Amino acid sequence: MEEQQTMDVVMDLIVHSGNAKSIGMEALDASKQGDFPLARQKLEEADEELLVAHQAQTNLLKQEASGQTVFVSLLMVHGQDHLMNAITFLDLARELVEVYQNMKVTTKG
Repeated sequence: MEEQQTMDVVMDLIVHSGNAKSIGMEALDASKQGDFPLARQKLEEADEELLVAHQAQTNLLKQEASGQTVFVSLLMVHGQDHLMNAITFLDLARELVEVYQNMKVTTKG
């Protein structure tokens, strides 16, 4: 893979990871408002973005595993950081949506 092609994949990694995290924040905002169907919808949308980002990462890993040289730059490191942060953030967001929902159920009863 050429350096420019690698950079295109890295940009996909950054953009879609960032989108996933932003949509995850929308899910948290919806759950704070008590709109749990919207929160779950947003988490599904975030997962779709995360899947695209993860596929970009997988493409890079496959390339390297096949013996092809992968151009590593600070931008690639930044992209990997975005992906890992988005994954961690969405794991926590899922838990917080559950907490908000349980709190709402508990205060009703």
